[in-house]
Amino acid sequence: MGTTLVIGATGTTGGRTAVQLVAAGHRVKAAGRRATPVPGAQPVRFDWYDPSTFGDALAGADRVYVVPPVGEPDPAPVMLPFLRQAGAAGVRRAVLLSSSAIAAGGPAVGEVHQALPDLFDQWAVLRPSWFMQNFTGTHIHARSIRDDGTILTAAGDGRVGFVDADDIAAVAVRALTDDRAPDADLLLTGPEALSHDDIATIITEVTGRPVAHRALTREQLRDRLAAQMPPAFAAMLADMDSAIAGGAEDRTTDTVHRVTGRPPNSFRAVAERELLRTPRP
Repeated sequence: MGTTLVIGATGTTGGRTAVQLVAAGHRVKAAGRRATPVPGAQPVRFDWYDPSTFGDALAGADRVYVVPPVGEPDPAPVMLPFLRQAGAAGVRRAVLLSSSAIAAGGPAVGEVHQALPDLFDQWAVLRPSWFMQNFTGTHIHARSIRDDGTILTAAGDGRVGFVDADDIAAVAVRALTDDRAPDADLLLTGPEALSHDDIATIITEVTGRPVAHRALTREQLRDRLAAQMPPAFAAMLADMDSAIAGGAEDRTTDTVHRVTGRPPNSFRAVAERELLRTPRP
């Protein structure tokens, strides 16, 4: 087994993937803009917007976990030069984090997805549904839950097969290290499709603190998000909420179970694990 370069190694899925790889005995280079140490891994500086960081990050790596630059509405021009350099530097396998909402050739990372099989002989694209950690970590939903007990979306009563980032990482590890690469895109969900009203109810029950889902229009959500990120990216996310309202994410798959050999975690289990780690206010 060679060395895996994990991009975004302190992020939601990259951090978990790095930790799980190290725990399984694999060599890991943990890449990020600040080269933040990750126990058991070699820290290395990496910045999508600074090609001078690519060479050191890729040195000695034969596989890579690729997390797109956060908030970039058109990532292909940023990502493809690095991926071409990775292939030329000896990386044999690439596993790309995409989204259940974006197919090959679609907007945003969809263009990178489409290009990946031509760049690497061994590959996989992970297409997870929306993260359960959006409600427990540093996401705008988690902050609004903590600040005023609300979840604000334009998703209406649409349901989503929310997925645990731990499960995404477990699939990533298998895709990176199994003898045979998936050479496919993998649609990842949790065990059930839930509305945001369902999410609010579960958080209320788990924490004992009232949480409610409040519906916004697409335009209201877009404007709210645009105060915190590029307007084009905010508009894309608002459109995704509208698609949820129309039923686009109302599905579950058996991919996590099939790849890892265990069922995916439920949202209630994740809420109990992550929201009860600190005393209630």
